[in-house]
Amino acid sequence: MAWPAVLLSAVALLVGATLVNTSVRLLRNYWAARSIGVPIRIIPISPLNPFWVLIDRKALSVIRRLPFGENSFTRYNWRGWEVEDRYRSHSEMGDIWVLVTPFKNWVYVNDPQALTSLFRRGTDFPRPVFINEILDVFGPNISSAEGERWKTQRKIATHCFNEQNNSIVWLEAVSLANDMLRYWTTKSSVTSSADDLRTLSLHVLSRAGFGKSFKFVGHDERQYSTNPSNSYKESLQTVLENLVLILGLGTKFLAYPWLPRKLRTVHEACISFQRYMTNLYEEEKQAFARGEVRDHNLMTSLIRASQEEAMTSGGLTEGEIYGNMFAFNFAGHDTTAHTFTFALYFLAAHSEVQDWLSEEINIVLGDRPPCEWDYRTDFPRLKRCLSVMYETIRLYTVVPSIKWTSSRSQSLTVGEKTVVLPPDSMIAPSYGSVQTDPRFWGPDSLAWKPSRWIKPAAVSDVDVVSKPGEEDFNMPVRGAFIGWSDGVRDCPGRKFSQVEFVATMASLFLNWRVDPMVAKGETLEKARQRVEDLIKADSGSVLLLQMLHPERAPLVWKKR
Repeated sequence: MAWPAVLLSAVALLVGATLVNTSVRLLRNYWAARSIGVPIRIIPISPLNPFWVLIDRKALSVIRRLPFGENSFTRYNWRGWEVEDRYRSHSEMGDIWVLVTPFKNWVYVNDPQALTSLFRRGTDFPRPVFINEILDVFGPNISSAEGERWKTQRKIATHCFNEQNNSIVWLEAVSLANDMLRYWTTKSSVTSSADDLRTLSLHVLSRAGFGKSFKFVGHDERQYSTNPSNSYKESLQTVLENLVLILGLGTKFLAYPWLPRKLRTVHEACISFQRYMTNLYEEEKQAFARGEVRDHNLMTSLIRASQEEAMTSGGLTEGEIYGNMFAFNFAGHDTTAHTFTFALYFLAAHSEVQDWLSEEINIVLGDRPPCEWDYRTDFPRLKRCLSVMYETIRLYTVVPSIKWTSSRSQSLTVGEKTVVLPPDSMIAPSYGSVQTDPRFWGPDSLAWKPSRWIKPAAVSDVDVVSKPGEEDFNMPVRGAFIGWSDGVRDCPGRKFSQVEFVATMASLFLNWRVDPMVAKGETLEKARQRVEDLIKADSGSVLLLQMLHPERAPLVWKKR
């Protein structure tokens, strides 16, 4: 038999075996889903299939042109469909339904009380850490740990994200944001907003995470090095900018010398970053032994808290320290930077919200120079600035959390119905739905409206009107907003990100405003609507949910 025929036969057998295996898995999962007694939809490819993840959008753009009409495959079989769908599926099928796939069944839940129960019952509904194991690039970490190791890591991580560290975040964010504003305001228009916000977030992390402070450098001013191992900053930046490659291929694969230069550069950055963490680890251990009190950055605090914990019940291993520092940087860099970008473009589309923000910022900060802004007294009063973050995350949650039933069946009450979820069921809190459902957010639930988070301060005198800076935060019903997850495994860096965000917003909008650049023949109002349309149409998941091409809408900064 000729080799081509053998090859074709092998390919045919492989394809046939894959189709049979997929069909058997789908049938098995379908019968498991039927036992729950809720509506079902079926898709032929798992959303966790690594090959499909790379091509889903492009493949479906072609498939949608075929005469099949809308179906479950084209509607649900791509990353980020939840944001486009919002509460549509739940309005059709109720507050719980199942998406059957060949790998696992995905149970979507839209009921706030059920979601609160889901997050509180951490033992019954753990995180599927097998998904987060790709984050073990430099060692085990809080995202991928389970059981006693997770408890130890969580306890120590909680000690690190403290008020002393938040003060560092505040000072660094204020300084960097003012430098970034000076850079932006020297330009007739800015297309690099997303890149510059990533730089700001990176530099805040460098200072608050590792004790290294760097001056802001704008996108057009940056000098790119061909050797990222030259400095800590360049190695960390290279690691964070190439996370898709690192997480997808792994550091061992990147070490092969025959790979293209770009991939070898990423590997060199990983080695350099690991070396920096190792050196700092040894320095901090020695300082701890001498009884020296050093900086309150995350790395120092993590090492010291681990050393103190080791005296009683056992601290972190060296690998866990490196792993957690990487996890902190991953979580604190991309998530915050993408949220910044969404928020900035929403603000550019809503001048009235900028005025509302500026009113609060001017009352709270007055004429004081930025170096005199105080974290402990000013941050708690800048609630309107914080509301911009909450409202942005409500509509565009960058990192959704996932649960599963693991090896046991679990009951869950949704509304007036209690269902039994089979083992190995993935449970997806429906962020795109519960955080926009009109039942919980009113008829304007799909509108970006930060003022929904603000209410007058509770005072005994009904005639007293709350002023900006004295208002209260208006939280929704428990479970209707889960932007930072909830329960025992909520985000330990929540306050860190909030402080960074508020400090940056206060710096940018104290005396300045931002508008879209108006195209030829376009009014300013139409330009603002174009920006809002861009947010909706051009957002999607890469590694996280983000605006894909914000540079398509240049921004213009103007003095108030």
